[in-house]
Amino acid sequence: MVAQVFAKSMVGMLLLATPVAALAQWAPGSEIVGQSVQVETAGVTNTVYFDAGGAARIQTPAGKIVPGTWNAANGQLCLSAGGPQECWPYARPFQAGQQLTLTSSCNAASRWTALGTNQAPPVQQGAGERG
Repeated sequence: MVAQVFAKSMVGMLLLATPVAALAQWAPGSEIVGQSVQVETAGVTNTVYFDAGGAARIQTPAGKIVPGTWNAANGQLCLSAGGPQECWPYARPFQAGQQLTLTSSCNAASRWTALGTNQAPPVQQGAGERG
């Protein structure tokens, strides 16, 4: 019984792990362009759509769409929607369905869950390497 639980835990960790080689080629934001992320802050869940070119759309629980902008650089994911820019730490790609708890530059904790992500680009092998 313990061996089965341990084996299932290990498989789960392996499926959630991001290979180091893929991170070396990861362009921050590339996995969420054209995708949406649910962000829960203080019990309110908004859906953020990360459009190409840095445009964002934030859908409130009431269905209202608030236009904004986004960017990903220097280890941060930043959003602005008609007010000051708010940024969150962003050191790894989002993975669909995996919830992250992040604290913003405004010191607000929120839970982020990507509803979908783009597939990471394939790892390129250098000349002379064997696969």
